[in-house]
Formats: sequence, C-alpha cells, structure tokens
Amino acid sequence: MTGVLLGIARHPRSRAPVELVERVEVTLDGGIHGDFRGAMRGKPYKRQITLIERGDWDAAMAEVGHRIAWQERRANLLVDGIDLPQVPGTLVKIGGSLMLEITRECDPCERMEALAEGLRAAMTPDWRGGACAMVIQGGWIAVGDEIRIEES
Repeated sequence: MTGVLLGIARHPRSRAPVELVERVEVTLDGGIHGDFRGAMRGKPYKRQITLIERGDWDAAMAEVGHRIAWQERRANLLVDGIDLPQVPGTLVKIGGSLMLEITRECDPCERMEALAEGLRAAMTPDWRGGACAMVIQGGWIAVGDEIRIEES
C-alpha cells in the first residue's frame, strides 16, 4: 500500500500564516523544521506532525460547498493514494528515511467554522480531520515522495 506526499506546510507560531515548502528536514526533537508544533512540549506529546488525506479534504469541501486550499486546515502533510490507518501505533514511512508513528485522530477545531460554516462537522466522521503523529526516525522529505504503511 503506497501513496504520495502532495504537500508540506508549516507555520512558525500559533495562528501564523501557513507556508508551503517543497522540501524540508524533519527531526526527532523538532519535527518539521520551521513548524512550531514540532518541538515536543509536555509528556506524552502526541501532535508533532499532522497528516490529512486529499480525498478526505475534498469530501469535506464538497459537503460544505467550498473550495478552500488544503493548507488552511493547518495540517502539515497532504497525502494521496493511501488510506491512513486509524490505528494509533501504526508506522508510516515517507521518502527514504522519515518514519512517523500515528498517535491519534486530529480532531477539527473551531477554527474550521471560521473557514466555512459546517466544515468542523464535515471533518468529524471517519478521521476526516486527519491523523496526528510523532517522529520515530528523522530525515528529509519532499513533495512527490512515496508514502507507505510499515508493518509494526
């Protein structure tokens, strides 16, 4: 089961504008370089990186009748061609070396309502809001990299 990394987004602080990048380093301690959520604060920290499936975002957009860019979800990684397992502990490999562990569902917050009325509800079923993950092994990633689910 393989997919592709379609987008990488980061923001330097809470509520800061989102920046799209083509390639970035991801580390154990810092997560996505330049993203404020990457630094692990508190224990246990389960939201170092967030992933969302393109199909889930498109379905939510269709439900609310809008066309909003995926990065407005404020997720870090947009993936396609793969169904992210809704099972904490699942390992996801991106590119040649990055290994992430799914920790939990990424619940949509009230900020989604500011984007489009009904968006928070549209993102609630079936982990449509995405998945949170922790870095298990760092590395460089780039748009176009292969993504695969690893046997745990």
